Amino acid sequence: MTHNPTSPSSPDPENTATVASNEWGRVDETGEVFVRTATGERNIGSWQVGRPEEALAFFARKFDDLVVQVDLLEKRLESGAAAPDDTAAGVAKLRSALADAHAIGDLDSLAARLDTLDERIEQRRAERKAARARAQEEAKARKAEIAGRAESIAESNDWKQGADTLRALLEEWKSLPRLDRPTDDELWRRFSSARTHYTRRRKAHFAELAERREEARTIKERILKEAEQLSTSTDWGPTSRRYRELMNQWKAAGPAPRGVEDSLWKRFRAAQDTFFGARNAAQAERDDEQQANLAIKEAILAEAEALLPITDWKAARRAMRALQDRWEEVGYVPRDSMRSIENRMRRVEDAIRDAEQGEWQRSNPEARARAEATVRQLEASIADLETKADKAREQGNDKALREAEEALAARRSWLEQAQRALDEFTG
Repeated sequence: MTHNPTSPSSPDPENTATVASNEWGRVDETGEVFVRTATGERNIGSWQVGRPEEALAFFARKFDDLVVQVDLLEKRLESGAAAPDDTAAGVAKLRSALADAHAIGDLDSLAARLDTLDERIEQRRAERKAARARAQEEAKARKAEIAGRAESIAESNDWKQGADTLRALLEEWKSLPRLDRPTDDELWRRFSSARTHYTRRRKAHFAELAERREEARTIKERILKEAEQLSTSTDWGPTSRRYRELMNQWKAAGPAPRGVEDSLWKRFRAAQDTFFGARNAAQAERDDEQQANLAIKEAILAEAEALLPITDWKAARRAMRALQDRWEEVGYVPRDSMRSIENRMRRVEDAIRDAEQGEWQRSNPEARARAEATVRQLEASIADLETKADKAREQGNDKALREAEEALAARRSWLEQAQRALDEFTG
């Protein structure tokens, strides 16, 4: 088989007989191959070996290859896989190939499809231009929003979320298309200035925060030193109040640096726990002691109440004095029991006083003198105890204060009885 283009020495197609043909081409008796187009026949080669029908099939396959190329251009343009300019280049190349195509088929229809592709390319160019214009407007609007958002954040005090938001806005800015240079530069200047302003304010804030934390550290270390010194104190009242004051100072100081805040707090709590644990243990021991004291006083009270009714007030007075001495030697009793046992003891004392009063009513000058002496003695004792109570109160000595107040309560009760006895002589 040979395939040669038409040459000046080729036979005249009008004087040669056709030996094979189809709708779009033919082969003449000399082996020349022709394609039919709207402008007439065109020689596309020669076929010297093989049957003429094989020549028609061969050149038809050449046409099919051209159809495939046109199909591919159409599909790639419509799908967006190829840009309009790239498709236009392909169309121009195929159009040139069609002008001298060695193929048998409807070349005119392929040329018409290429013309349609040219029109579609222009439409796609217009669509892409409009899309770019919309994208530019959208990008401009979004960049303006980003700049405005950044400027708002720049004046805020949201130091954590603000920084994260600005980073996200920067990444979004990078993903947006560039605008015309003057507009893009102006919007970028706003965005960049806002980020710089925020960053400077944020750094200044954290520098100030770090300085305050260091000051808090110094204060808390001083507080901690005192707290640890007080942890072994047994001066329960004043030390408890001081710990409350130290806690208020601790809270007012604010947080120390993150690396030391927890360790300082643990040491402070440990010092408090040591002191208050010891205080609670001492109070529990005191409660046990007071319960034991209550049992002793109840036993003394039972002996006192056994003196009733009074038949010999002098013997009862002697016995009562001995019981009172023992009573005074016993320590504190629970506060909620103190009033009831004091009242019971007072009733016995009142009964003795009433019996003695009957003797005094027989105008015993010595009894009156003793009553006056008792009143003066009790008044002096009360004055001395009041001085001791005031001093204990000023020193914050809870133990001494309680002892003085309990003694005062007893002396005042006795004074009231002594005064009533003396009043009997003056009435």
